[in-house]
Amino acid sequence: MGNRLKVFAGSSNPKLAESVCRHLGMSLGKALVTRFSDGEIRVEIGENVRGVDAYVVQSTCRPVHDHLMELLLMVDALKRASAERINAVIPYYGYGRRDQKDKPRVPITAKVVANLLSAAGVDRVVSCSLHAGQIQGFFRLPVDDIPGHCFGMDEIQKEVSQDSVVVAPDAAGVARARVLAEKLRLPLAIIHREQVTGQKEAVVVGDVRGRSVFIYDDMVDTGTKVCAAVRAVMAFGAREASAFCVHGVLSSGAVERIEASELRRLMVTDTIPLPSRAAVSPKITTVSVAPLLARVMDHIHRGESVSRLFA
Repeated sequence: MGNRLKVFAGSSNPKLAESVCRHLGMSLGKALVTRFSDGEIRVEIGENVRGVDAYVVQSTCRPVHDHLMELLLMVDALKRASAERINAVIPYYGYGRRDQKDKPRVPITAKVVANLLSAAGVDRVVSCSLHAGQIQGFFRLPVDDIPGHCFGMDEIQKEVSQDSVVVAPDAAGVARARVLAEKLRLPLAIIHREQVTGQKEAVVVGDVRGRSVFIYDDMVDTGTKVCAAVRAVMAFGAREASAFCVHGVLSSGAVERIEASELRRLMVTDTIPLPSRAAVSPKITTVSVAPLLARVMDHIHRGESVSRLFA
């Protein structure tokens, strides 16, 4: 590997960063990330980075503002220390849900974050299953968005069978669910809400009766959407339902909702550290993004194709 590639990490997901380094056969770079007494973030790179290809692994998960600020300050520190290239590896891209101006007087927050990263001095961004593909266009620099299904394909194939159906829990998730369905050579069903007798009800478009359903989405936050999807497919005659949601945000109450639902199994990745309650849940299992993330970083460092890893 040589000594021209170095990996650093903020405080959002150090275990993931360490796992990535193990797969790269190297040690995590030395960086001090602490707080001053008033809460201001203090960052200091603890080794020489002049001329190196630097990678900062930092998910902008909760507390989002702290982790985003850590990332910006680490990038600035590396820039001022003469790193040759600075790659922001953001497994979970916070603020990605606000990616368009869908109503008056609202910000496009994903674009604001892109502007901040660019201004700080990022040369390249690597992320996992961005909420919307258009976020890549918010940057004037290369962005590698690793499709979520690439991380869990082995586990997904164990979970599905010949009579399974891939389900998009809403219209916004149709594109990513279609890709997975095509990879697995399975039919696709879609859940959408329509006005029925004066109120909106979930309707399943596609045949799920008597079949095993596999719900696919980019994230699970409160758990409300995936649980509603489970209720909908079961009401339309599905035999059983499991799900893969790439980013396990799992806000307060989410694990309890999932465990109380008819969902047989929920798979998430380790882009975000799981809350302690989720880590011991019998219904929730984790797939690591570290092996593929390490390969992507290695290919970028060597100037090799990244897209062929996802073929």
